Amino acid sequence: MKIKERYVFLVCQKCKNRNYTTHKRQKAAYKLEKKKYCRFCREHTSHKERKL
Repeated sequence: MKIKERYVFLVCQKCKNRNYTTHKRQKAAYKLEKKKYCRFCREHTSHKERKL
């Protein structure tokens, strides 16, 4: 059985720019949050999930 996935944006919490796209399971109840590099802030910041 194939797992359904959907694409989401990762948005910087400091400057609110959409920097990364990734995928996750469609029925997942959690929101993704990762610490990634933001090229606009020029530092590692927390990035949260937002729909396409």
